Amino acid sequence: MNTLDRHAAEMAMTFLLDDPSPKVRIALAEAIADCPLIPRAIVISLAEDQPEAAFAVIARSPVLTDMDLVDLAASGTPETRAVIAARHAISRPVVAAIAEIGGEDEVLILLENPAAEFSQRALKRLSERLGHVAAVRNYLLDRSDLPVDVRHMLVEKVGAALSGFSLVQAAIGERRVERITREACDSVAVGMAGSADAAEVSALVEHLRVSGRLTPAFLMRALCSGRIDFFAAAICDLSGLAEKRVRSVLSNGRIHAVRALFEQAGLARDISEQFADALFLWRKDNHQGGPAATSMSATLLPRLRRLTLPEGAASGLAEMVEKLSIAEQRQSAREYALLAAREAA
Repeated sequence: MNTLDRHAAEMAMTFLLDDPSPKVRIALAEAIADCPLIPRAIVISLAEDQPEAAFAVIARSPVLTDMDLVDLAASGTPETRAVIAARHAISRPVVAAIAEIGGEDEVLILLENPAAEFSQRALKRLSERLGHVAAVRNYLLDRSDLPVDVRHMLVEKVGAALSGFSLVQAAIGERRVERITREACDSVAVGMAGSADAAEVSALVEHLRVSGRLTPAFLMRALCSGRIDFFAAAICDLSGLAEKRVRSVLSNGRIHAVRALFEQAGLARDISEQFADALFLWRKDNHQGGPAATSMSATLLPRLRRLTLPEGAASGLAEMVEKLSIAEQRQSAREYALLAAREAA
């Protein structure tokens, strides 16, 4: 097509934009939706037309830029955002815009679209806004790129949903439901800490601190479970000391330096000794190559039981360590039974 013909075609399409019949504008939109050479002015005009004409170019036009799509998502209807969410390619800025303002239906379309590029920030925002919606939560939890702190946030939302069922509350009591839910979420968090990389551990620590989860009992659970990297990151975060200094004290520090570190991290004086005991048990088992978690909980429990301290953090530590020890014994029994069954087969 020569320059004259091209100009004439553009003028004809521009003229058709003002045609009073929606069928004409719809036909024009369908005809040019996939063409990358159509002038922006024509595409933008159709994108802002009535839905029947607009959706064709919004869904398919390669002329629309990320900024165009972000603006359309912000000013458009839920149906407009749903069409954008279903495009064959969606960049991170566009995904972020829908994650920020999109409703449940638009977000589900976005999560179902394999061409959508999610940033960690967008995944976190979706979890914050719509993590209470079961369908959205399930899609997010199925993603392998979901950050560990966001995954824990969603696990807590699952716990909140379960504890909110009136049938569950009536069966075992509201307070017990809350306690069981909290213990389950703590157990999941410790498990996540064991599989997370260094960057994710820091994010998980910050998330747990902000949400009030870095309690003495939780820290003891992490230490007794052998999550020393997570424990060190938590002490760094709580104490404000450099990682190199904290790891040095945890690995080689004497008892007074260890207790001083724990107290600077906010642990009370009456329980810093128990944390020091647990740490030295970890050192011993680590040097010997033994099963740290089992020996630590079993050995530490009698020491905690001998405390004559009032109800509070110390008693909470003893209860947590006892539950961890029982869980380990039951797991050992299950593994023994499984091994015996295999040998008998």
